[in-house]
Amino acid sequence: MTDLTRLPAADLADLLTRREVSSVEATRASLDRIAAAEGDLHAFLHVAGDAALKRASEIDQLRADGHDLGPLAGVPVAIKDVLCTKDMPSTAGSRILEGWVPPYDATVVARLRSAGLVPLGKTNMDEFAMGSSTEHSAYGPTHNPWDLDRIPGGSGGGSAAAVAAFEAPFALGSDTGGSIRQPAAVTGTVGMKPTYGGVSRYGAIALASSLDQVGPVSRTVLDSALLHDVIGGHDPHDSTSLEDVWPSFADAARAGASNLALSGLRVGVVRELHGEGFQAGVRQRFDEALALLAAAGAEIVEVSAPHFEYAIAAYYLILPAEASSNLAKYDSVRFGLRVTPEGGGTVEQVMSATREAGFGPEVKRRIILGTYALSAGYYDAYYGSAQKVRTLIQRDFDAAFSQVDVLVTPSAPTTAFKLGDKIDDPLAMYLNDITTIPANLAGIPGMGLPIGLAPEDGLPVGIQLMAPAREDARLYKVGATLEALLHDTWGHPLLDLLPADFGRSRAGATGHASPAHLVPPPGPGTEPDGGTA
Repeated sequence: MTDLTRLPAADLADLLTRREVSSVEATRASLDRIAAAEGDLHAFLHVAGDAALKRASEIDQLRADGHDLGPLAGVPVAIKDVLCTKDMPSTAGSRILEGWVPPYDATVVARLRSAGLVPLGKTNMDEFAMGSSTEHSAYGPTHNPWDLDRIPGGSGGGSAAAVAAFEAPFALGSDTGGSIRQPAAVTGTVGMKPTYGGVSRYGAIALASSLDQVGPVSRTVLDSALLHDVIGGHDPHDSTSLEDVWPSFADAARAGASNLALSGLRVGVVRELHGEGFQAGVRQRFDEALALLAAAGAEIVEVSAPHFEYAIAAYYLILPAEASSNLAKYDSVRFGLRVTPEGGGTVEQVMSATREAGFGPEVKRRIILGTYALSAGYYDAYYGSAQKVRTLIQRDFDAAFSQVDVLVTPSAPTTAFKLGDKIDDPLAMYLNDITTIPANLAGIPGMGLPIGLAPEDGLPVGIQLMAPAREDARLYKVGATLEALLHDTWGHPLLDLLPADFGRSRAGATGHASPAHLVPPPGPGTEPDGGTA
């Protein structure tokens, strides 16, 4: 019998439409998988088992009654805990919101429900999306299914791990500086950060409002496109929402997968985000992916983005500044946690005690940084200067896209590192987003997809594709083509290599051999297997 949890969402949706499988069967399969895996993974903070089965049964009845349902009706989906859900706790991974159930759904969640998808629950994340490893969750870390001793990326490691481990066909995430694309890289999944304003942020618990973007996490490019089609489009509740009429992203992905010729496509390799400082295996798989694109007819062009080297510095002034403002609402008065000092206290004392108890160390660190950057006498020197650098980065993108159609970089500089390795070194943690941050600063779309396993550790490597603002469909077309080329080379999707009982135990026992041979053949300029650079 077919394992429903291993089917791509598109294939599962076809079976549901033809009534060869029921939504209750598909949902129960996912819930059974969650029950079996969560003891190792901790990808979910809340599992809505009864509600999911009830909704699945309703979808099955509507289909039996002949109602015209959406193409994804009945397919289960996981939701990052940064998104408000009126029937489930929404904590953003923080104690300060522990147990809080919002009175409304985020727009993207409402659109999932309207399209007939079945929410399975809420996935773990770094607190208020501040982190690159999901170790900053107030509720404990998530583990990478490829190696349970390693991080699943962040801040959306729960969504990526759930999808990689076949707990859900796909999931929603949010991306402020790489929180969809970096977890995708280290878990072997596909992650898409849409054009800023292309997907509503209404009901997404804010971190940095000029950077945050909701997007899909999946196991295939087509599945991300299908989910993007559901959640995208204008929302009058979001003042930054674009009023564009978007093309079908699923059609773009199908076109890319059916035509593997890339003649005329100009692919730009960003000189500043490739080479020194990147793990040798990451560089090798990246160069092999470039060789596949070239063999399909694409022209590979090196481009320079000289101000990208300042992106992290600018980002870690802009983000904390916006975060310090957005998180001021957690004041112990309006909602969420309230801690009263012994013997009572003033409003200020209650607020101080609540924020001390409710926020974790990384959140406090960024609030302090942001408040300082916005303080009198320092605003122009720090926040103002960072915004000027942001403009220079946007101009670098404009110059690059005048020469090429898409830009490519590794999605992350290394494969998944071990839990605990960087938790006490904020700068080392921040550097994990070195390739993904520029796209957020510019508001352009970025996609991450798996390109193989690193030879030195057998862990997933990802490539990032970027396109000009509003050209999300271009990424789906090119991404689907590259995905098809890779699958033809390997003979199967990368995640087929992940056993049902995961890769390695927390004790370090090997559960599968590192299939270094199941990667594209070396292309021009690839390097031998080796350690980290």
